[in-house]
Amino acid sequence: MKLIVRILALVAGSLALAAQAQNLSIGTGGTGGVYYPLGGGMAAVLSKYVPGMQATAEVTGGSVANLQLVGTGKPYLAMTMADAGQDALQGKDKFNGKAVPIRTLLVMYPNRMHVVSIEGTGINKMADLKGKRVSTGSGGSATEVMAFRVIEAAGLDKDRDMRRERLGVAESVNALKDRKIDAFFWVGGLPTAAVTDLASTPNVKIKMIDHADLVPAMNKKYGNLYVEDRIPKEVYKGMDADNRQATVMNLLVAHQNMDEKTAYNVVKAVFEHRDELIRVHKEAENFKLENQKASATPIPFHPGAIKYYAEKGIKIN
Repeated sequence: MKLIVRILALVAGSLALAAQAQNLSIGTGGTGGVYYPLGGGMAAVLSKYVPGMQATAEVTGGSVANLQLVGTGKPYLAMTMADAGQDALQGKDKFNGKAVPIRTLLVMYPNRMHVVSIEGTGINKMADLKGKRVSTGSGGSATEVMAFRVIEAAGLDKDRDMRRERLGVAESVNALKDRKIDAFFWVGGLPTAAVTDLASTPNVKIKMIDHADLVPAMNKKYGNLYVEDRIPKEVYKGMDADNRQATVMNLLVAHQNMDEKTAYNVVKAVFEHRDELIRVHKEAENFKLENQKASATPIPFHPGAIKYYAEKGIKIN
């Protein structure tokens, strides 16, 4: 009898561990950006279509914080910009001495740098940020990582040439409305809800600052992570022309120790139910099989992801 009880206890313990292994948290970002609603949609898809999986989306500071969560070894997926992911993998910058062994599951969508101001601040070009009050993104965000690189490429000093705040996009919009800051940096998908809110505010005219010309200098120092891109003038109310800006890709990554089956199931569910994610946010339209290639991410693909893409005729070089 005791033997049977012990066997039943072992079986129950094994089942509990198996269930625990299927609990996933998705590190996203602030509520005013794209990561959070899209991550919530992804969590719903995984919970609905992967047997035994319960996924949740967490509000976080953004890419850097998400990557640090993956580094704890707990069952996390991280939404991240490619540049922050590369830093994590190499143990550089904000991850100095604390490399995170991550693997790419999915190349998601392009993340566009927004350098945002409004009429009346005197800011029309990057050089005009000198002496101004500027938010460079929340601490723990990849917005901050990329903002520093844009500022550096523009020949400005992030500490000496401006009074710098560290606000998320929703907080930045509110601070700009209240004239507590003069401009802010934000890297996100199109449209970003908080920026749409700013552009739609009565008696406010948005100013999007061009900076695409800085991409060559950024890539020379940090590798070919950035591309010259544009935000069409139709995206945000009040734009007079397309905004020429720098873009970086967004990735969904996991710890290299995630088991192959789980990684495979995550990627499969996302692609097979992409229509549900598109209903959450249109940037999911950019989740495309043809974008899944080694040249699109500085982080190696997870074997489970490679297996799924191979079944779809996509060879990861």
